[in-house]
Amino acid sequence: MLDPVMEKAVADHEIPGAVLLVGHNGHVVYRKAFGWRSLEPTREAMTPDTIFDLASLTKCIATATSVMKLVQDGRVRLNDPIAKYLPEFAQNGKQDITVREVLTHFSGLAPDLDLSAPWQGRDAAFNMAMRQTPANPPGSQFVYSDINFEVLGFLVEKVSGMALNDYAERNIFQPLGMKNTRFLPPDAWKPRIAPTQYDEHDVMLRGTVHDPTARRMGGVAGHAGLFSTADDLAIFAQEMLHGSRVLSRMSIEKMTTPQQPANAASLRGLGWDIDSPFSSNRGEFLPVGSFGHTGFTGTSLWMDSVTDTYIILLANAVHPRGGTSTVSLRARVATAVEQGLALTPSEEQKLRIARITGYNESLMAGRRFEHRNGEVKSGIDVLEADNFHELHPDPAHPVRIGLVTNQTGVDTHGMRTADVLAHVPGLQLAAIFSPEHGIEGKLDTTNVGNARDAGTGAPVYSAYGESDVQRRPDPAVLASLDVLVYDIADVGVRFYTYETTMGYFLEAAAKAGKPMVILDRPNPINGAFVQGPVADAGRESFVSYWQTPVRHGMTVGELAQMFNAERGIHANLTVVTMQGWQRGDWFDSTGAVWMNPSPNMRNLTAATLYPGIGMIETTNISVGRGTDTPFEVVGAPWIASANLARYLNARQLSGVRFVPVRFTPASSLYAGQQCGGVNIIVVDRNALDAPEMGLEIAAALHTLYPDAYKIAGLDTLMVNLAALEAVTRGEDPRRIAEDWGAKLDEFRSLRVKYLLY
Repeated sequence: MLDPVMEKAVADHEIPGAVLLVGHNGHVVYRKAFGWRSLEPTREAMTPDTIFDLASLTKCIATATSVMKLVQDGRVRLNDPIAKYLPEFAQNGKQDITVREVLTHFSGLAPDLDLSAPWQGRDAAFNMAMRQTPANPPGSQFVYSDINFEVLGFLVEKVSGMALNDYAERNIFQPLGMKNTRFLPPDAWKPRIAPTQYDEHDVMLRGTVHDPTARRMGGVAGHAGLFSTADDLAIFAQEMLHGSRVLSRMSIEKMTTPQQPANAASLRGLGWDIDSPFSSNRGEFLPVGSFGHTGFTGTSLWMDSVTDTYIILLANAVHPRGGTSTVSLRARVATAVEQGLALTPSEEQKLRIARITGYNESLMAGRRFEHRNGEVKSGIDVLEADNFHELHPDPAHPVRIGLVTNQTGVDTHGMRTADVLAHVPGLQLAAIFSPEHGIEGKLDTTNVGNARDAGTGAPVYSAYGESDVQRRPDPAVLASLDVLVYDIADVGVRFYTYETTMGYFLEAAAKAGKPMVILDRPNPINGAFVQGPVADAGRESFVSYWQTPVRHGMTVGELAQMFNAERGIHANLTVVTMQGWQRGDWFDSTGAVWMNPSPNMRNLTAATLYPGIGMIETTNISVGRGTDTPFEVVGAPWIASANLARYLNARQLSGVRFVPVRFTPASSLYAGQQCGGVNIIVVDRNALDAPEMGLEIAAALHTLYPDAYKIAGLDTLMVNLAALEAVTRGEDPRRIAEDWGAKLDEFRSLRVKYLLY
């Protein structure tokens, strides 16, 4: 299958020639040369041992691997600013750009150094790189940049005390036995080197790096300059898939899994491409999760650990006078390899990826989340269909139910859970407990008293008030019950108090020896995303029940299981799971009717923004309470609308835009006062990191209005002192959000144990 593809590419003058090598299950299964190594000034046949100018493969093979070796050795940290190692880099707004952002091409730097003026040498390039001004806010978007890896080359030099080529030779190529790989190849290698093209002086480049910037730098640069053979790259690929001679398996996994900002569409590892506009050589069948890179001269390497396969295509595509693109050829070769080795994933595997993660890989270089028209049955619907089996009805001795609920506790037909349970033979609705905002969800006060439910006649006990005692069930009432049932819709955010109410009832149930049943409901902002700072340990409160991130991506049933185990409650807990809900489902995919879970949570847009806007509400700004659009606007009398909108839009936050507005709240903070501010427009909810957006707004207000804005209140709901201190110091919010990553990873690993869907 491969011979015809390659022979046609040569015959059609797509390439003069190439070497193609394929590895599978630890062995080279295909190795062949095609066409011509040189057409001008002499004609030479391609041979399998031909040495190629790897161009940008230098970035990942030499530079990124060298950086990761330094990271592994504890000499560099990924979330450290580059300026920690290269102080000159801090000028012109680059002081917060991190090693990770540079490795993933999210630094905001321009694509390349200016070549329009004459300059020469490594030192000149260093000074130009250090003087660069970001073209985009760091962390805001993927821009492939040679400058990133030129800077990383300088970093390797500074930290190791060795030239990049020497460090890579000693720490990568020699340990792996890559004897035909190096910068600045010696003259003795020239007969085997594939020439590239004529330079500006009409001299054919052969053994001299093709990239003009690297050439000006003397042939050694972090972005280009490496020469190698297909056989040596096979050694390197095998090391990446199974070895540990240079890097540990943990370091390699870090390099080859997504490390870009979590809300970015282009997926990039540390130096490696995973799914971006440059991923054409992945072909049609290798799954997202495989990784590789390309080089301008016609080189490419792609690896897949799942199928234990690698594809090395080395072509002299630019020979002799610029040539044509090899994008299509790379894709055709990869597809032919995948088909020839029967690597095609099944439809079930593809559907499983979309079902579990919401991810659809049908489009290259962008994450696509499935929007479906589902029919989700919530816990109460499943309980009804199961004839209330989980509650063990007994007509002879009716089970006394204590129901924790509000207006959101309804079934598919719109009947309240309270009314359903009150009419089941063998069950007695003995008590109702209402959370914040009361049984009907209309009260916006701490003065929520007891009452009697008009529909069922059951007493309603308030589980909300100013004191801790008022927020917990009365032990005397609990003693008169047989089982507690919880049915309240959540919004998927840590400081939404219904989650703490559930935790308090779990504690009370365990203490009283009463079983508790959770009727699960959808997380309206889906269960695929985990975002924001994890709450500091030891700072539990009514708005922070446990050490979860602001946006936890869990349902109430999943949270209940986690709270019960991780907080050592050990209540007799049963979760009645939903039917038909998928982790990637936003509320509009469930088929359920939206009911305001609280007076100001009036639609899905407000819920989408709430993890960020709610997080900053305890500073001295209005978040739209007392208007028609709570949590969709932010403002204060001392804010100039246009200035704030301009500042925030310049930050290029993924998924949102900001429109200057003026509004006058009818109640709450600044009631009756005109506020300047912004209306937040969600343009891509799957790209939005709402907690990071909230931090960006707080940072903007702190920068623009340092005297008027009282940033200290931010910590009330954020519950992360390190983040508060960093934003108060003026650190870049994206840099602060990067520092949340380690704790978020720990939480993701923990929550897996409790996921039900």
